[in-house]
Amino acid sequence: MLNFINLVSTWAIPVILAFIPLYAYAKKVPVYDSFVDGAKDGFSTAISIIPHLVGMMVAISIFRASGALDYVISWVTPWIKNWGVPSEVLPLGLLRPLTGTGSLAFTTDLIRTYGPDSMIGRIASTIQGSTDTTLYVITVYFGAVGIRNGRYALKVGLFSDVVGFIAAIAICLLVF
Repeated sequence: MLNFINLVSTWAIPVILAFIPLYAYAKKVPVYDSFVDGAKDGFSTAISIIPHLVGMMVAISIFRASGALDYVISWVTPWIKNWGVPSEVLPLGLLRPLTGTGSLAFTTDLIRTYGPDSMIGRIASTIQGSTDTTLYVITVYFGAVGIRNGRYALKVGLFSDVVGFIAAIAICLLVF
């Protein structure tokens, strides 16, 4: 079974990348022209979302620099220690919805400090793969299409991050 999973994970992306243009060609879609048109649209979209990204980056910087992140971590740490969760992974659960680069740097630091095969390294890696940068995704996608009211998407996105965080910890504690 493990060999099959390794085989699928090795070939999934190359097969998809080859299948899409071949399918488009078979359907008589001008593949290169469609690609160039999409690239033009992507450039204008990137320009239009810059103000949204700057606003989000400023808000994240204020959250971290103000000490609010440290306060939340110190408040929640006693609760999670009662469940056997290493407190070292808690900042990752708070950073991941905010910033992908910051959470990846934090995960890298945890793995460098505790090792990839430690419980902390495994939980951090699983959290990194089980959650998303919700605020970044909402900023980019909603900013690109001009959606102004994303409160339900934000609630659902953050709820799914909490579920992913809890599930990652529970599965790692159960399996390892």
